[in-house]
Amino acid sequence: MDYNSISKNIRKKILKMKYESQEGHIGSALSCVDILNVLYFKILKIDPKDPLNEDRDRLVFSKGHAAAALYAVLSEKEFFEEKILDAYCKDGSKLAGHSTRGSVPGIEISAGSLGHGLPMASGMALAGKKDNKNYRVFVLMSDGEMDEGTTWESALFSAHHKLDNLTVIVDYNKWQAFGRTNEVLNLEPLAKKWESFGWSVKEINGHNFLEIENVLSIVPFEKVKPNVVIANTIKGKGVEFLEDKLESHYTHITKEDYEKSIR
Repeated sequence: MDYNSISKNIRKKILKMKYESQEGHIGSALSCVDILNVLYFKILKIDPKDPLNEDRDRLVFSKGHAAAALYAVLSEKEFFEEKILDAYCKDGSKLAGHSTRGSVPGIEISAGSLGHGLPMASGMALAGKKDNKNYRVFVLMSDGEMDEGTTWESALFSAHHKLDNLTVIVDYNKWQAFGRTNEVLNLEPLAKKWESFGWSVKEINGHNFLEIENVLSIVPFEKVKPNVVIANTIKGKGVEFLEDKLESHYTHITKEDYEKSIR
C-alpha cells in the first residue's frame, strides 16, 4: 500500500478545492488526511459500489468543518467521480462546507455543530450490538470539539453499554478556533480522562502510517470497553507555511501560495 502517494493526492485535492472556493478550514482538513487514508484504504470494511450495505463499517466524520478531507478521500476511493469536487462550496453544489448526509455516497452523518458525532456513533454501535451485527463504528473527532456537545455524556454512555465495537480517533492537532486547545480549555491529562470514563486508550503519531494501521487493526483493545485513539497530529500538515499555525483555520490561499503548495 503506497500510503504516501495516496495522502499526497488527497492533499492536492483539498488544496485545489480550497483555492478555487476561497473557503477556510484548510489546516483542519490537512491534519486528518493520513488517518482517513489508512481508514479507507486498509481498515474499513466498505464497498464504494454498495455504500449503504447494512453490514458495512461506519465512519462518523464528526469534525464537519474539515469536510474537504472527507470529500477528497471518498473521491480517491471512487465513491463518486472526482469532477464533483470542482463544485465544492459553489452555488448548487452537492458538496457544502460542512459534510451532509445524502449529498454524495459514503457520508454517514450531517455534521457541523461540533460535539455531536460521538453521540450519533454511540447509537449506531448500540444498535449493532442489539441487532447482533458485526459492523464497527469509527468516529473521527477534533480536540477542540471535546469542549462541547454531548461528548462526555456519550463517553459515559458508551462505556456503560460496553460498546467495544466503537472506536474514537481524536485528531489532536493542539489548535482550535481561538488558540491552542489547552489554553482555551485544558484537556490534559487527555488519556487519563478517557480511561477514567471506562475506555481503552492508545496514543499514536497521527502521521505515521504504520502506527495508525497497527493500532486500528487490533480494535477492540479490550473486550467490553469502547476504544479511543489519541492521534497526535500537525494542523496544516504537508503545507510548510500552514503547519502548526492558527491562521490555517481561517486563511484563504492565494494563487501564488496554491502553486507553491502543489509544488
